[in-house]
Amino acid sequence: MSTKHFFADAPSLVAQHLKALVAANPSLCLMEDDRVVYNPCHRPTNVSIISGGGSGHEPAWSGLVGDNLLAAAVNGPIFGSPSTKQILTAIDAVPSNKGVILVITNYTGDKLHFGLACEKAKAKYASKCIPFAVLAATDDVALGRKRTGMVGRRGLAGNVIVLKVLGAAAGSGISFDECVAIGSAANANTVTVGTSLDHCHVPGRQNHETLPEDVCVLGMGIHNEPGLRRLSPIPRIEDLVAEMLNYLIDPNDEERAYVKFDEGDEIVLLINNFGGLSSLETSALTYQTIVALEKEWNIKPARVFSGIFESSLDAPGFSVTLCNMSKVACQLSVTVPTIMDYLDAPTTAPHWPRPYRTGAKVGREKINGSGTWKVNDAAERDFKIDPAKLNKMIRTACERAIAAEPNLTRWDMLMGDGDCGDGVKRVSLDVVNGLDNNLKESGSVLKALDVVSNAVDDMGGTLGAIFGIFIAALVTAVVKRAGTVNKLSVSVWGDCVKEALDCLKLHTGARVGDRTVMDVLIPFCETLYCEKSLERAVGAAHKGAISTRGLIPRFGRATYVATSSGQSADIPPDPGAWAVFEMIKGLLEGAE
Repeated sequence: MSTKHFFADAPSLVAQHLKALVAANPSLCLMEDDRVVYNPCHRPTNVSIISGGGSGHEPAWSGLVGDNLLAAAVNGPIFGSPSTKQILTAIDAVPSNKGVILVITNYTGDKLHFGLACEKAKAKYASKCIPFAVLAATDDVALGRKRTGMVGRRGLAGNVIVLKVLGAAAGSGISFDECVAIGSAANANTVTVGTSLDHCHVPGRQNHETLPEDVCVLGMGIHNEPGLRRLSPIPRIEDLVAEMLNYLIDPNDEERAYVKFDEGDEIVLLINNFGGLSSLETSALTYQTIVALEKEWNIKPARVFSGIFESSLDAPGFSVTLCNMSKVACQLSVTVPTIMDYLDAPTTAPHWPRPYRTGAKVGREKINGSGTWKVNDAAERDFKIDPAKLNKMIRTACERAIAAEPNLTRWDMLMGDGDCGDGVKRVSLDVVNGLDNNLKESGSVLKALDVVSNAVDDMGGTLGAIFGIFIAALVTAVVKRAGTVNKLSVSVWGDCVKEALDCLKLHTGARVGDRTVMDVLIPFCETLYCEKSLERAVGAAHKGAISTRGLIPRFGRATYVATSSGQSADIPPDPGAWAVFEMIKGLLEGAE
């Protein structure tokens, strides 16, 4: 690994890269402030396919923007998820009457922020019935079923095959549901495994671990995550490729046999350079893989792609991807040529192999976004309740959360990074300020949720994303019912929070017993839904908050320090869960 770079400032690299990309490719446009690259020729009559993630993986994903591929790509900081605001800007840039699919690579930050953007967009466009979905690419096989059971498999370079097939399908004008089915089938039949001689080096960062000279890592992630195992001495390339193909194809590997390969299946091979290998070496690796596939598995790839598709900055490694197009077609009940045609469709995306140029005159005007995303833009329908009561309920909830800040901070310093209490206090103060400015005489439920949503948008972190997804989904549920019932009763509230909870579960694997905010949200929502009693629901939330004391965390940074105190009895309550209980308790007190 080389630690020498021409640029020492990593953040400036991202902005300069994007400016250079659009300068060299006039078919693309850039929204600089939000680091969104988009196709100005995208047609609103087609489903919009949007992807993105942390920078450092170039040419993914901005280099894949173009006709029959991505409508837009969102770029976060190096190895960091883009913000919800950036993702919403991308949705604005490429509007669609048919729907929007957000494709991610199944990392926690991306799942939460793209999930929150999805729910906010659903709420905003609820009255127009425009569908939105998040599709997670999960092609990595290295860690197997047991090690990925809680969070799911990682997304690696195989996602670019999914994006090409899905993008061309959307470009053909098919429906939103058909696009979702095609993307899901392509992902389900794609597998990838990688290996690297060393970690990558992020410009400007210090203290990077390096691997010994005689070691390579099988199954290393694209953010320097640990792999499956270290191999020393470094095996012959023939033996290394053979082992990697075993992980992808062997039907007897119960941990990794995700895709079935039968004789005669149409298989796509993709060799991805992590960024630090020479073109000469990458080509030789491709040849070795083609030879091994035919010799050991009687597979002759129908298509071969080789090069840098999804890098890990300068990591000296590569990955092997196989996509079984025959199984994709079978799952969709279509012919194999139909799916292959999507893969082969010409595209203007600059970094897809053999890009096709239309020669059409392309505009360069920047699309103006719609401004601040407000949940009360969702529809004209709304519920109105007594303004004084609504104000008191929300204010009391915030006051209880603010008063709990010292305990929340103390507990979080023991188990996390110590910022939970301050974050909860700041968002509570922002909500109170919003009440004073916007809700004194309104009584509008949607405006109240708008105030909360805007405050949560600035919170950041996992707790902020969880809050944001839940509130956005709650808005959608409220809007649905505002046109069918006249009064927002406890029963209707129960239906709404249950729907919001079900939506939130799609974006996080955390459940009761995992020591997270879900230990409070789940019993509260389910009790309110089933028993139609706010008092009993608050009681269930209290039990849930208390139950987190002594629990070993299974999500987030706290998992790394979970047993440092020695005994689970020494572990305090989860601060996020307790903060939510305080807010819920305040709602009840304010309603009395």
